[in-house]
Amino acid sequence: MKRTFLAAAAAAALLATPTFAADIEGAWKTASGANAQISKCGGSFCIKLTSGEYVGKQIGKLKANGKRYSGTITDPRDDKTYAGHATISGSSMKMKGCALKIFCKTQTWNKL
Repeated sequence: MKRTFLAAAAAAALLATPTFAADIEGAWKTASGANAQISKCGGSFCIKLTSGEYVGKQIGKLKANGKRYSGTITDPRDDKTYAGHATISGSSMKMKGCALKIFCKTQTWNKL
């Protein structure tokens, strides 16, 4: 009986653990058609381009905050960095970068 209780408690803890952070990790197709890899780096998730004109360039660093991610996004064309936010729905991600909180651009990326 004690083992059954412990097993049930462990299963409940696993089900209650948020899984959203793992959703952002992996390979993504950006709006420009390049591929990007998102992986853990310290307490954040780093975004690095794996194909296209700017291959190898790190273009972002985000932290999980509930089901949303926030941090910085860098435009690889001019190396300008913006406040960034990402939300995931299924296999797509809305990536938003803003300057001064009013000039924003949103892209949709798809998980590969």
